[in-house]
Amino acid sequence: MKRRNNLSYILIMIVLAALFLTLAGCGGTGKSERTADIAVLYTGDVHCAVDENIGYAGLASFKTELETQGTQVLLVDTGDAIQGAPLGSMSKGSIPIEIMNQLGYCAMTLGNHEFDYGQDALRTLSEQAKFPFLSLNFVDGVTEKPVYQPYIIVERDGIKIAFVGVSTPKTLTSSRPAYFMDENGNYNYSFLQDQSGKKLWDAVQQTVDAAKKDGADYVVALTHLGIDTATAPYLSTEMIAGTSGIDVVLDGHSHSVVECERVQNKEGKRVLLSSTGTALNHIGYLLIGRDGNLSTGLVSDYTEKDADISAYINGLKAESEQQLAQPVAVVKDNLVTDDPETGVRIVRNAETNLGNLCVDAIRAAAGTDIAVMNGGGIRAGLRAGEITYGDVLGVFPFGNHLRTIEVTGQQLLDALELSVSKIPEENGGFLQVSGLTFTFRTDIPSPVTWDDAGMFSGVEGERRVQSVMVGGKPLESAQTYSLAGTDYTLRDSGDGYSLFAGCPVLEADLGLDFDALSDFLSDGYLKDTSLYAQAYGDGRIVAVP
Repeated sequence: MKRRNNLSYILIMIVLAALFLTLAGCGGTGKSERTADIAVLYTGDVHCAVDENIGYAGLASFKTELETQGTQVLLVDTGDAIQGAPLGSMSKGSIPIEIMNQLGYCAMTLGNHEFDYGQDALRTLSEQAKFPFLSLNFVDGVTEKPVYQPYIIVERDGIKIAFVGVSTPKTLTSSRPAYFMDENGNYNYSFLQDQSGKKLWDAVQQTVDAAKKDGADYVVALTHLGIDTATAPYLSTEMIAGTSGIDVVLDGHSHSVVECERVQNKEGKRVLLSSTGTALNHIGYLLIGRDGNLSTGLVSDYTEKDADISAYINGLKAESEQQLAQPVAVVKDNLVTDDPETGVRIVRNAETNLGNLCVDAIRAAAGTDIAVMNGGGIRAGLRAGEITYGDVLGVFPFGNHLRTIEVTGQQLLDALELSVSKIPEENGGFLQVSGLTFTFRTDIPSPVTWDDAGMFSGVEGERRVQSVMVGGKPLESAQTYSLAGTDYTLRDSGDGYSLFAGCPVLEADLGLDFDALSDFLSDGYLKDTSLYAQAYGDGRIVAVP
């Protein structure tokens, strides 16, 4: 018998004995007597980390071990599986979906990043997948009927489990807004968003009721909502509080690590909430015991690997590795997205040397006065030493097109105000900048206002942003400037930047962001300069208490 780490061995033995209350998770109330155990293994926010940490091969091995002991096993995912690394972007999500097919997933909720390759690509992936994509609230903008299945009922050992999919309405701005619009810029899709969340919770309740009417013994919500306040009012905890009839919520989106929390629903009953973190650093589980008792928890140190799945993944990766391994440049300093002292991600709320490098590369490619890049689009740091094409693609995995537009100084000022509106919280729309500098006040509440779709609607009150300088001269509100950036921000209103949508276009397509970064590096911009030596940048964006 193979040696296993203690946690996985103990877990398997506990499943055998159905002693669920002794797990690291927490228990619920039993509903029925059965002859076998059911284990729902779930993943979330994998972001193409197919062989990192536990990896899909580890998940396959763990699944097999449980099945060998007589446990009925189901695999589900809570979203953001197909984006986040070159393996996903080069195949537009096809490779991760094919791996999930091999593992035998039975359902996946649509996360915001499932939409990153466009609606046509998503439909193609849904046809490729041997399991349904779930989302009760990604709906047609006119009929408000779900585009994909709202739920699925899976029966094991006479027990019917409903998996209900809920996607964050923040997808409208955190993915590319143009993907949800018609050719005239009008929304032809919706996520049932409003200012309070009530519209969404009402739809969740209707779907839960429908699943129960269809005979579901248990209702498990697969949610891509998260628990970060930045996603309010669409938190998974708020969904639980606003509904009834859900037994368990398996959550994603905020990358939170939650073994189990007990959250009261609308009727005061306990609902179990769990979340796996990200990049397969945990396997989440929901166990339904033979007595009907429910328990959730996480496995974090499982080391066994399924040899067949490992070989399959390695074969898929080998097809693209030759191109990814090509050297681009050698850099002298670590270029960071995270604070080197604390390890906390800062590229979404502060200047970093990698942020400066990325946006300088865009401005160099475009030849404009100014360039901007949303921090949420800068996905990985670069370590000192040789940089490969794969490393560059890891920084810019989305393959966004570059464009240039003409903006007024007032529009720039409003964009900077929007950029710092959520600080000190993280914000994917925080702009790294090139060609300008500014300070902002952290003691002033943000004056930015938003519409129901999460788009910028104006500034009301005292501004945070101060002392904006363009090319060393004060910003003039009536003057026009050339601005470079990605389609995501400048054309498609990503992260709510609707104020750029109507600006005159100077160049519609200057190529892809990762090619601009690769060219910038390979052309030797880092050989004889210390411009990017400081992790926290060179003082382009300064917070004033």
